[in-house]
Amino acid sequence: MRTTIEIRDETRAKLLELAAQRGEKGFSSIVQEALEHFFKAEEERRGRTERALAALGSLGDEEADRLMEDVRRLRETWR
Repeated sequence: MRTTIEIRDETRAKLLELAAQRGEKGFSSIVQEALEHFFKAEEERRGRTERALAALGSLGDEEADRLMEDVRRLRETWR
């Protein structure tokens, strides 16, 4: 499907450069890859959040350590 998005000139230049390195005419496949990566990361982030909320009030030491690690990973991905 065709759509229009607005991107900065620098971003477009980088996309075109990467596409040229790959031997591609345009950068649609690169944008598609980036979106798929973004959606996968969002799904994983949601899963970590859901696991943390499900564990509320019922954590042993090992579970608490896993939760803290999930929270640390979430914080690393915050914008």
